[in-house]
Amino acid sequence: MSNGDIFVGEVLGTSILVLFGAGVCAAVTLKHSKARAAGWVVIAFGWGFGVLAGAYTAGPLSGGQLNPAVTIGIAIDTGSWDKVWIYLCGEMTGALLGAVLAYLAYFAQFQANADKDDALATLGIFSTIPEIRNPVANLVTEIIATIGLVLPVLSFGNTKGLGESGVTVLVVALLVVGIGLSLGGPTGYAINPARDLGPRIVHALLPIPNKGTSDWSYAWIPVVGPLIGGALGGLIHHAAF
Repeated sequence: MSNGDIFVGEVLGTSILVLFGAGVCAAVTLKHSKARAAGWVVIAFGWGFGVLAGAYTAGPLSGGQLNPAVTIGIAIDTGSWDKVWIYLCGEMTGALLGAVLAYLAYFAQFQANADKDDALATLGIFSTIPEIRNPVANLVTEIIATIGLVLPVLSFGNTKGLGESGVTVLVVALLVVGIGLSLGGPTGYAINPARDLGPRIVHALLPIPNKGTSDWSYAWIPVVGPLIGGALGGLIHHAAF
C-alpha cells in the first residue's frame, strides 16, 4: 500500500464512520428529527453500521483501520511503525470531515436550535459525555472497552477462513455494536481517539445556535483511554499469540 492510498483510504473510511455515527446521534437527539428519542440501541447499531460502511470502503486502499487505537495496537503487535503516522493523519482528517458532513446533513435541525426556549446542548451528537463525571472511572471504562475492541480485532486475523470469506469487517461491526450495548453506558464508548477529538473540534468551531460547551476538560479521557487500551490490546495479543 502506498502512503497516498493509505491516507485517502483512512480519510474516506473514517469520514463515513463518523458521518453515520454522528448522524445517528443527531437523528436521535435533535428536535424535528423523525428518529428523535429512538434510543441507545439505535445509536449502537448506527455506529456499528458506520464501521461496516467505512471499513469496507477503505479496505482496498488502506485496510480500513479507521481508529488510532487499532493502529497503535497493530503496530505494537507486529512491530511495524513506519506507516503509523500516515494512518493517524488520515483518521483525524476523516473524523473532522465526517463531523462536518453530519452537521450539513442535519443543518436545518441544528438551526432550529436557535429557539432558546426549546434549545438543547449538542456536544453529545459529536463526542462522548460521561454519565457520572469521575476521571479515574471514566478512563478505566475507556481502557477496558478499547481492549475489548482491539484484542478481538487482532485475534480475528488468526481465525482461519474469516478473512478469506470477506466477513471480517461485518464481524468487527457487530463487535462495535456489542461494545456499545454492553460497555457504552458509563461514557458513551469513544474507543477511538479520532472519533471523539475530531468531532469535538468541529463542534467547537461550528456556528450551531445555543450549542453549549465543547467540554475540553473531559476531552483528554476519550483520547488517552483508548490509546492505552489499544496499546494493551496489542501487547496482550503479541504475548498470547
